[in-house]
Amino acid sequence: MPEGDTVWNTARVLEQALAGDRLTGSEFRVPRLATTNLAGWTVHESASRGKHLLLRLASPRTDHGDGERWTLHSHLRMDGTWRTYPPGRRWSARPAHLIRAVLRGPRAVAVGYHLHDLALVPTAEEQRLVGHLGPDLLGPDWDPVEAVRRLTADPEATIGTALLDQRSLAGVGNLYKCEVLFLRGVSPWTPVRAVPDLIGVVTLAQRLLAANRGHGTQSSTGSRHRGQTTYVYGRWAQPCRRCGTAIRRQEQDERVTYWCPTCQPERPG
Repeated sequence: MPEGDTVWNTARVLEQALAGDRLTGSEFRVPRLATTNLAGWTVHESASRGKHLLLRLASPRTDHGDGERWTLHSHLRMDGTWRTYPPGRRWSARPAHLIRAVLRGPRAVAVGYHLHDLALVPTAEEQRLVGHLGPDLLGPDWDPVEAVRRLTADPEATIGTALLDQRSLAGVGNLYKCEVLFLRGVSPWTPVRAVPDLIGVVTLAQRLLAANRGHGTQSSTGSRHRGQTTYVYGRWAQPCRRCGTAIRRQEQDERVTYWCPTCQPERPG
């Protein structure tokens, strides 16, 4: 599942493939943009905001001056992805019926699979799509104090649920939620009000995401070898790497949570 660092990496891939180029063609397989043609538009930059992708473009110049600035917004959610290919290369990442967007440039073709919330808006109006998000763990607006302020707005929420609320901090997904809480020794079912050192929790989350920028494999252990990348996530019934207790898993607000009942006691301390 794409998390903040995965989306950041995707934004860099799109930037390297398209930035500075004038698109030679486009295709959108969603009703809202079905008749949109971006041929002749220039790609200025690709950015991420939490789990949102923002591809910023300029429409062709007119007799009245420079073209207008627009943003192609997409959300990867659980299963979306962008892939880039050299012109003429077969698009092989996923079945063709999952394609939602195609952007053709002179150096590369960007293909978006199973994208969500595709929209083309004036760049000046980006905030109506991402303005509700909390501080971005990988963005220039990262502020751990503000993230904690937002988390504590609902003190009775469980910390396992609260960390996934993108309105509090943008970028944490289920993997990082499980790993951060294990490393901090906090049960996922602890109410936010009872979590010791919330600043330490969000700061560690930011450090983990930042450490995985530019890598194809996410790791919270320091190892990128298969089977060694996580402490608890995806390791149901396997022994805890610290104490040997069997890792447990349970659904928590429609997401599967992994934790060690010994290293993460239900009562803090």
